[in-house]
Amino acid sequence: MSEKTFYLVSLGCAKNTVDSHSMATLLQRAGYVAVDNPRQAQFLIVNTCGFIQPAREESLRTLAKLAHNKRKGQMLIATGCLTQRYREQVAQEVPGIDGMLGTRRWMDILDLVERLNARPPQPLYHLPDDATVGRDERGVLRAAVQGVSAYLKIADGCRRPCAFCAIPLIKGTLVSRPMEVILEEARQLQATGVKELILIAQDTTDYGHDLGMQDGLATLLENLIKVVPEIPWIRLLYTYPGAISDRLIDLMASQPQILHYLDIPLQHAHPKILRRMRRPANMEWVYRTIEKMRRAMPDLTIRSTFIVGYPGETEAEFQTLLDFLAEMRLDRVGAFTFSFETGTASEPLGDPVPLEVKQDRYNRLMELQSKISLQIHQSLIGKNLTVLIEGSNRELSVGRSYRDAPEVDGLVLIPGQFDPGEMLTVTVDSALPNDLIAHPTL
Repeated sequence: MSEKTFYLVSLGCAKNTVDSHSMATLLQRAGYVAVDNPRQAQFLIVNTCGFIQPAREESLRTLAKLAHNKRKGQMLIATGCLTQRYREQVAQEVPGIDGMLGTRRWMDILDLVERLNARPPQPLYHLPDDATVGRDERGVLRAAVQGVSAYLKIADGCRRPCAFCAIPLIKGTLVSRPMEVILEEARQLQATGVKELILIAQDTTDYGHDLGMQDGLATLLENLIKVVPEIPWIRLLYTYPGAISDRLIDLMASQPQILHYLDIPLQHAHPKILRRMRRPANMEWVYRTIEKMRRAMPDLTIRSTFIVGYPGETEAEFQTLLDFLAEMRLDRVGAFTFSFETGTASEPLGDPVPLEVKQDRYNRLMELQSKISLQIHQSLIGKNLTVLIEGSNRELSVGRSYRDAPEVDGLVLIPGQFDPGEMLTVTVDSALPNDLIAHPTL
């Protein structure tokens, strides 16, 4: 084990990945070296996820394993969503932890490491909870680069009232990052050769609301395409139903850099369920807006997520969701069974839908969507797509088209060896529910 070394595990979503990269940057600036083997690290850092019960269990297992194998002189640090909301529970269940940071104080990682390096060490479990993200970032690039793709965080926290969601309890309300900072970071990413810029936040369509902006996401995009003309792909994730403006649609349709891909977590399709979720319940808006977007961008790919087994969900209400999917034929769909979360607005509703009913509904929904996705993919056979190559061996290359966000969507498989980062035009040969098989276009 060498001093001034760290081993960092990042769990959960892409927003957590950005925080992990930011912490690593702070440590590396101070002379700490990242290592791939935990036995070689002085500091073991786990950036946890605490969104739902399975994620909390994974975080606790990861911490417990590192604590159990911790060697003399090693320090274990828990950061992120789980420690923000459940720090006392984490300290009790994993006694080998030496320090903690909540998700709102990731920028204090260096201060914590230096305290733990003191003689004697000063274990620290409670740091101030003030939401400083976006205001005191010490010049750290708030992006996570993976190959030639980069996630760029434009805001943190959320002010939406969704009854099932613990994010506001964990991260606080919306804090948008200054536009000039985002633009400068995008310039830096362009200079490194990034080909895909992915804008993320809990709700990207709410960007700038706390800064007094109206339609802030569209304003940000208008400025972004001016300052990063060499980045061919700009992708939007996590947009909110009801907040997709005509201006944003027109901008996406008219600017080739902005991919015709939109992630809209709708969560359900029955108005009564949506009202109980405290989500936008105007399904007329959903139908009208999707039609408007598809008219402006006939090749638009829409991704959405849904919750099944929400408290009080009847079979008829679930069938409404299936009927909606059959009619709207969304390209990409993820689904989750309802996870009971204490402290949320849905807590008084309990968790009355039996687990076996939830699982049955999940299976039926995903079976339907698999057929829809396969049919959509089959309609692409013979057509050309631009693919961003992510990896290859001597016989096969793997990439993504504009239709595929990293990690959550499918891949395009191409015979032959092509360089990672290359943008290649291919012709689709065959289709699977999630992936496409293609050959280079002659």
